[in-house]
Amino acid sequence: MTLSIGTPPLSYPAIADTGSDLIWTQCAPCGSQCFKQAGQLYNPSSSTTFGVLPCNSSVSMCAALAGPSPPPGCSCMYNQTYGTGWTAGIQSVETFTFGSTPADQTRVPGIAFGCSNASSDDWNGSAGLVGLGRGSMSLVSQLGAGMFSYCLTRFQDSNSTSTLLLGPSAALNGTGVRTTPFVASPSKAPMSTYYYLNLTGISVGTTALSIPPNAFALRTDGTGGLIVDSGTTITSLIDAAYQQVRAAIESLVTLPVADGSDSTGLDLCFALTSETSTPPTMPSMTLHFDGADMVLPVENYMILGSRVWCLAMRNQTVGAMSTLGNYQQQNVHLLYDIHKETLSFAPAKCSTL
Repeated sequence: MTLSIGTPPLSYPAIADTGSDLIWTQCAPCGSQCFKQAGQLYNPSSSTTFGVLPCNSSVSMCAALAGPSPPPGCSCMYNQTYGTGWTAGIQSVETFTFGSTPADQTRVPGIAFGCSNASSDDWNGSAGLVGLGRGSMSLVSQLGAGMFSYCLTRFQDSNSTSTLLLGPSAALNGTGVRTTPFVASPSKAPMSTYYYLNLTGISVGTTALSIPPNAFALRTDGTGGLIVDSGTTITSLIDAAYQQVRAAIESLVTLPVADGSDSTGLDLCFALTSETSTPPTMPSMTLHFDGADMVLPVENYMILGSRVWCLAMRNQTVGAMSTLGNYQQQNVHLLYDIHKETLSFAPAKCSTL
């Protein structure tokens, strides 16, 4: 997504991530530990609205350590780690500008964000990240949006833009809308950030897979469960479920199995005779959530590589949470209702939303 920070506003591309809270971008001056980005760096000294966030602020990562009476000038340094990558810097505060044209722009002062001066190089052409999680530091929480929705265009569609809606405009209506409640998140970080769902089963075509009923249960120690995450590409499933899905797909595809791990990083791939080969017809896959079924057409669970056709899912390590990634969310309009604690979704042609 594109955010505009500062006065005058500077636009930069960032990953929209429902699996974290911190909003951050690289800041000048930035030394050898910064990654190369396409556009210019955000420079605090060039903005008239930049400020350092006090370390006892309610949205500071250091609030608990600072206590009620921190020393004057106390600021919060952070080192945030992710599933892939990390970033470090100082928590700051700025005016953010939203809207694509001057006529519909809205300026919001006082948004807490991270001014990073060191990061790993794992950010896929972005200049930072926008946390949309359940914590107080996320963009959704700071704006008091109450709800947000997004609709992701086809993974291979480089010509269209996806849509992110914040606040009442995010509402979903229509007969095709399905709704499932969030599972209460553990109070311990980082699990407290995540949007957990109750996945009760998976079907391929009309066949329900033999997955243990508690495979996706969230345990009392905070392990297990399944989250919906816009910042993860490929869905990961706990081994007991993944092996069932893998076996079902392998039994339906008559193409020879190929090793696509080097080119795709995926476990189950099939060989295509040429780059232009058409894969065989496959039934849909259905994710059975509590009270709502999400039907995935074949293009949402199989992915084309270089002369391979692969299952766009992977095995999750024992004890870790399963994740519904964004590849499975293509052309699905998803609504996160913070007040009602629900996720709603409906099939959509996201390029025309």
